[in-house]
Amino acid sequence: MAELAPIEAALTALLEGVVPLESETIPADSATGRVLAEPVPARQDVPGFDNSAMDGYALRLADAGRCLPISQRIAAGQPAEPLAPGSCARIFTGGEVPGGADCVVMQERVEVTESGIRFPAELTAGDNIRRRGRDVTAGSELLPAGLRLEAAALGHLAGQGITDVKVRRRPRVALINTGDEVVEPGHPLAPGQLYNSNRPMLARLIEGFGGQLVCLAKAPDDFAATRRLLQEAAGEADLVITTGGVSVGEEDHVKPAVESLGRLDLWRLALRPGKPLALGRLPRPNGGEARFVGLPGNPVSGYVGAWLFLRPLLGALLACPALERLTSVWARADFATRTQARRHYLRVALRFTPEGPVAEAFADQNSGVLSSCVTANALAVVPAHSEVTPGDRLECLWLLEDS
Repeated sequence: MAELAPIEAALTALLEGVVPLESETIPADSATGRVLAEPVPARQDVPGFDNSAMDGYALRLADAGRCLPISQRIAAGQPAEPLAPGSCARIFTGGEVPGGADCVVMQERVEVTESGIRFPAELTAGDNIRRRGRDVTAGSELLPAGLRLEAAALGHLAGQGITDVKVRRRPRVALINTGDEVVEPGHPLAPGQLYNSNRPMLARLIEGFGGQLVCLAKAPDDFAATRRLLQEAAGEADLVITTGGVSVGEEDHVKPAVESLGRLDLWRLALRPGKPLALGRLPRPNGGEARFVGLPGNPVSGYVGAWLFLRPLLGALLACPALERLTSVWARADFATRTQARRHYLRVALRFTPEGPVAEAFADQNSGVLSSCVTANALAVVPAHSEVTPGDRLECLWLLEDS
């Protein structure tokens, strides 16, 4: 029996020669989830002027402890006049601090009298003032290349008045399910058939990883039809993914079909679930190649394989470091298990306690139990030939679909 390959070797082969996709310029208000293709420089300071952090009164520090008349009223959005000597300004949150003023006193700390506003004697320069450029300075890097644009980053762009942004083109992905026994929901099941749980599950993961589904298809148990479908998919996709059909059974036509078109490497990996993995290249009619990944047909194996292989591949195509690797969290196990020749990726729910994270394993870790993936927010990595007892610390890979 051939020796099982480590997952790291398969990842190296998977990412070999990957070149980031070209860029495109799109409106910033439709860039949610997209990956920046180049750094974005700041156009202006943020804040653009010294402004008040609260409702109160602006004054000169030298006038602390005195009773001062109000010389102007400054609301947010209104220009301020230089502060008249020996006076204070009524100011509201976000209002421009007038020239000459060097502190703002919150309204709860002053005494309002008939002759003016009496201030405390103990004040500090800069109190309650948000200085110009405190957040961002013009000309500095606002956002780095490779960043995935989510809520805060989109707000940063809007704060600079930026309306267009250069992002990586989304990888075009074809997802092909195999097996005549697999039926789409909504159709009656014949004896020996089962519903297709892989399609919606993997489609959601692919889109969450930044991919764009351009083809959803079903390959029949027929060599010629499978070959034709793979050839068509390679013509419109950057990445072709299949589920099942890559072993050597008489009804497994994906392997010979890919080999007849391009190149295929079959891997027997030292991991559980998901030992079989197929990697390859499919030629495009007009030149170039589409990447090929053949995932196991078992939905749990496909789910875990998508996180371990599809996510880093799509991350490399997008030049997005956050997608290329999963975040590690070390947690105490609340379970016991033992492994043999394969590294296990157990579906766990991380619970955060004052003593640190705890990994709660789903009771049934059988590779046919998709329920184990529904409540899991991490994969606990259990090395081969090891024994885990409750309280042991394990590396857990955090599953965040919108990272």
